[in-house]
Amino acid sequence: MKSLLKLFILIFILSCSKNEDSKEQNNSDCSGDYSTAGILDDINKEIYNDDESVNNYSRYSWTSDGIDRILSGNGIPNHEVGTFPNAKNPNTISEQNVNERFTLCPEIITESGLEVVGPALSIAYALNSVKFDPATAGRCNDAGECSLARGEGNWNIEALGHDTFDFGDDMNHAHVQPNGAYHYHGMPELLIEFLGDKQGITLVGWASDGFPVYARYGYSNPNDSNSIIKPLKPSYRLKQVPDANRPEKLTALIGGKSTINPNTPIPMGAFTQDYEYVEGLGDLDQCNGRFGVTPEFPEGIYYYVVTDDFPFFTRCLKGDI
Repeated sequence: MKSLLKLFILIFILSCSKNEDSKEQNNSDCSGDYSTAGILDDINKEIYNDDESVNNYSRYSWTSDGIDRILSGNGIPNHEVGTFPNAKNPNTISEQNVNERFTLCPEIITESGLEVVGPALSIAYALNSVKFDPATAGRCNDAGECSLARGEGNWNIEALGHDTFDFGDDMNHAHVQPNGAYHYHGMPELLIEFLGDKQGITLVGWASDGFPVYARYGYSNPNDSNSIIKPLKPSYRLKQVPDANRPEKLTALIGGKSTINPNTPIPMGAFTQDYEYVEGLGDLDQCNGRFGVTPEFPEGIYYYVVTDDFPFFTRCLKGDI
């Protein structure tokens, strides 16, 4: 009996040792500077959301195959949302088929960042499988003829930061696309509350290049976890002089219902082109990110930040997608 017990103990010790070795190997498989292996890669949630605009299960899982982080979900938010449809957004929240992979070994391939544009490309996903999609399809031409949905022209309308154009976004700075996809344009306030840390450094999702996404806060000294936690500031500002041919007034709003009157002034901040990046102005770089330590990455990693001010969420990625 004692011999049998010793055999079981030996097998258990060897098994634990093998698992630890495997875990260490998994964390050291990356040939580059960064590894996200072992971080939030064992999540499987099914939460009923009884909000009157949802009334559905929020389902999402994050797993790993040792090479990629794997997301499977239905894109249904796991928190309270605004009223949808509404007067400014006629779309109803519906399930999506979210199946995405993110490298566990992200690498910086460009310091200036690669712009991510187009409906086929997703810049990031929150932990609940709701996507971050900060830009809009709204455009204006030089004559001030604008459309919030399928606009043409050189001037990209921003969803947040002004009152001229209203996309019907809710308290989470989110709204619904025509295909039923609820998505964040900025700070996902009630997701942060759901995750349980409104005043701390909160990992809220993953960018398509594999780097983590945090919301609002970071250490005042990016390399010192004992430094004060503060809201991080972007390095963008409004241009002092508008670009040439920028429309000053709305002359026509094409498609959809609106209470905006013709000849309504379009203030600075309504267009993406109204802003400029100034290196060192804030805490973050041109992709609204920085290198630093976080609770999940005590050795430091590059990460993106959702901020309260423009650009609200990154419009470019520094890693490979």
